[in-house]
Amino acid sequence: MKPPSWAALLGRQATLAQRAARPLRERYKPPAGAGSWLMGSVLSEAGPRRYWLFRPDGVRFGEKLPLLVMLHGCHQDAKSFAASTRMNTVAARERFLVLYPEQPRLANAQGCWNWFETQSGRAFGEAAWIMRAIEQVSVLYAADRERTAVAGLSAGASMAALLATRYPQRFKALVMHSGVPPGTAHSTVSAVGAMQGRRVPAAVTAAAPAADAWPPLMVIHGDADGVVSARNADAAAQMWSQAAGAREGAPQALQRGNRYPMRVTQFKRSRRVVATLVQVDRLGHAWSGGAARQRFSDAQGPDASRMVWRFAAKQFA
Repeated sequence: MKPPSWAALLGRQATLAQRAARPLRERYKPPAGAGSWLMGSVLSEAGPRRYWLFRPDGVRFGEKLPLLVMLHGCHQDAKSFAASTRMNTVAARERFLVLYPEQPRLANAQGCWNWFETQSGRAFGEAAWIMRAIEQVSVLYAADRERTAVAGLSAGASMAALLATRYPQRFKALVMHSGVPPGTAHSTVSAVGAMQGRRVPAAVTAAAPAADAWPPLMVIHGDADGVVSARNADAAAQMWSQAAGAREGAPQALQRGNRYPMRVTQFKRSRRVVATLVQVDRLGHAWSGGAARQRFSDAQGPDASRMVWRFAAKQFA
């Protein structure tokens, strides 16, 4: 048998190298969206922590853009969450920055935010480094400090709520998607009960710090969620309503095209909307209206990313 030529050997080596490099290219390929996918880091008590920032194209010198902070759920990272929600595409069209803090696996093996570890103080430490990332982005990329909102999915939603109640002056809007309201857990064991809807938030009293100054809340939750009970959605809305002395309105049934139907309930104090509860029929533990074939994403649901931005933009205005 004739031995292969040098050209054939080099060709095979090049092919193997391309195949080996493909996963690496996919890993660093930015999510969809006309703009820049930038990596940054901040220091925490446990060491450096990474974040990713989406910046739309065409930002002019001196222009300040709104900032939306997006917190991923368990078994996700910044890139997979961006791909699932397609929030960068919305940001490119509507012109705002999107910050994706990323939980390292060393801090939690499943990539979950430790929102429930309040007794040990670990949850507050994670909230503090996320706030440092927000401040860094506000300085380096001229994010508008007066137009900042936070949203999250699952554990990310619970951490978003912790941020909004701990630093209410920094956020104009909060969106919880399939999460657990603050005050329901203080350890891993109690977190399981809270996720199953067997625990309710501690009562909000008039003496609760800044309770009346919490940013307006939107809650999105699927009634078929088998991971986080939908009872948590109503509990969060009631918590915000109680803190502000708001009244619950009549639910409205809505459906857009062939997407899952939803019921929208607003809680108002005078004319001000304190909380909006969006209950989605047939939606499981997934980002509503997210990209198809992505984990924790259901393309059949109403578009949560558009709802998040419309809600935040209304508060900014």
